[in-house]
Amino acid sequence: MTVLRYCVTAVCAGSAGVHAALVGPHLAESLPLGLAFAAAAAALAAAALAVRRPRHDSWAPMTAAAVLCVIAVGYLLSRSTGVPLLIGQPEHFDVLGEGTTAAELAGAACSIALISRKDKI
Repeated sequence: MTVLRYCVTAVCAGSAGVHAALVGPHLAESLPLGLAFAAAAAALAAAALAVRRPRHDSWAPMTAAAVLCVIAVGYLLSRSTGVPLLIGQPEHFDVLGEGTTAAELAGAACSIALISRKDKI
């Protein structure tokens, strides 16, 4: 469905923007953390571009779902246990992170629905 494709595309693009905006502050904190945010932004932007084209349906929705889930899990780990080599100690939850993660999980659900739809349009 077109609505599902638009949802996944918008979530990937929005999350890419959030992560890109946070590269600078995280680079100031640590080079690996800043590079991780830059890589997340690039992966999300690529997923947004790929999933919007029906001709990429053989791989793009699954890739988008995987990227969104990995990034959402990364945020949850950074708040619960820390992420080795990036964040040694857990950080506090924040509204931007929570909202972005919720959107990423919703986008992943839409991507999975896009994969399972029967009409394949």
